[in-house]
Amino acid sequence: MSRLRELEDLLSRGKISRREFLARASALGVAAAISPSLLGGIAHGAAPKKGGRLRVGCTGGSTTDSLDPGRLTSNMNQFINFQIRNCLVEIDHNYNTIPELAESWEASPDAVTWRFKLRKGVEFHNGKTLDAGDVVFSINHHRGKESKSAAKGIVDPIEDIKADGRYTVVFKLKGGNADFPYIMSDYHLTIAPAGTSGAEWEKGIGTGGYMLQDWEPGVRAFTKRNPNYWKAGRAHFDEVETLSIVDVNARTNALKTGQIDVMDRCELKTVHLLKRVPNIQVVRVTSTTHYTMPMRTDFSPYDNNDVRLALKYAVDREQMLKTILRGYGALGNDHPIAPIQRYYASELPQRRYDPDKARYYMKKAGVTGHTFKLHAAEAAFAGAIDAAILYRESAAKAGIKIKVVREPDDGYWSNVWMKKEWCMCYWGGRATPDWMFSTAYAADANWNDTFWKNERFNELLVKARAELDDAKRREMYVEMQRIVCDEGGVVVPMFADIVEAATKKLKFENFAGSMELDGMKLAERWWFA
Repeated sequence: MSRLRELEDLLSRGKISRREFLARASALGVAAAISPSLLGGIAHGAAPKKGGRLRVGCTGGSTTDSLDPGRLTSNMNQFINFQIRNCLVEIDHNYNTIPELAESWEASPDAVTWRFKLRKGVEFHNGKTLDAGDVVFSINHHRGKESKSAAKGIVDPIEDIKADGRYTVVFKLKGGNADFPYIMSDYHLTIAPAGTSGAEWEKGIGTGGYMLQDWEPGVRAFTKRNPNYWKAGRAHFDEVETLSIVDVNARTNALKTGQIDVMDRCELKTVHLLKRVPNIQVVRVTSTTHYTMPMRTDFSPYDNNDVRLALKYAVDREQMLKTILRGYGALGNDHPIAPIQRYYASELPQRRYDPDKARYYMKKAGVTGHTFKLHAAEAAFAGAIDAAILYRESAAKAGIKIKVVREPDDGYWSNVWMKKEWCMCYWGGRATPDWMFSTAYAADANWNDTFWKNERFNELLVKARAELDDAKRREMYVEMQRIVCDEGGVVVPMFADIVEAATKKLKFENFAGSMELDGMKLAERWWFA
């Protein structure tokens, strides 16, 4: 049985595939002892086959798109990025970190120093062999005062990075971070050959399963399978064509007429009709994506926590989930950690619509006659204006006046979000509580869109980040969720499912909710039957 445990360990760390695991277990005669929960995620267990051209219709896409990892802004170029490049670490469908270009890693006892050992023999598309210098260069691309990378904030905690020999990279952090391997899975932090600069980024040279053949920003990308791909059992398609199809009706029609094989972001109002099409499968998975209404706590009356509590009790989140997401999601509890995530505070009472409590807190705050302006545009998320109107109607039953201010889609994120006192917003979520809280809730976070500062919360954030005892970490993260729920400046009414559709000719084993398109890894994880 010790051999079985070794196999289970290899499987959990991504060292072997499930297919290989089953084969080895059968050979040892211990298959009957395998826990069903270990293999419970297998949904479409046919053997992967090589071949075919995968055609993907994506949201996003702009003529200003770039394949510079620091400038990945849309589903389209994020998806292409993961076709052509790899990170040190990968996130599996259960939100676990598994080895990618790093075959292993270890931390110092205080989680300040991390040593990543690289795989040997991995080659870039141009034939160069991956080494520690490429990793140091790729991470440093996002660091420094002059960096304009979107990932600058998440690599700021790195104090130093250096190569220790050809295949080891050592990170020294400014403070302990037990979740640091998760950071190394961020889609910006893919590894490129040292010295890549300027227009060379658009050539897409990486170690990924596909090699870039053609790239027309905002329109189309075309890749071919890397015949020298280092990752066994991945990248099954001969070719992948990624198309920008922004309009959801156009994407849906393209799928129904066989012009594409898979689409992201189904139209929730009509997805029930899509399910009736014989040759189409609809894939749904709970995700960390959540919709929010951030209040600027540095503006009156949002600086009064009684006002914030009144507005949290005034939203009918059950109705919003049913109407806006058509039930494709889960209730939010006014903090950003999803029910599917590790450290989710399931013990916190679910906040529900309560007009009496809303009226009580608004009266306690002494602003019963105030009219709250809620700024909204569809750019925030599909259905944002309808959600704001629903909010206005539910709040009215508590005597609270909300005026929905319709804003133009164009420029919403630069002119409204983090500018207006209260608005509609959308977050894709992050793999860990520390990552999410550090991005948008820490006092000094670049995207702290509520401008909220809580001394106890910020103290716990630093302590929990460095804590290696899992029970103690969970206790601190639960307290932090409670603080945000009860004192934070954000209303979080719901978490959204990822809902995508594909031809039934496509097969896969599991579907990750960490990002859309199977964690943006669909091109290397799926195959044609």
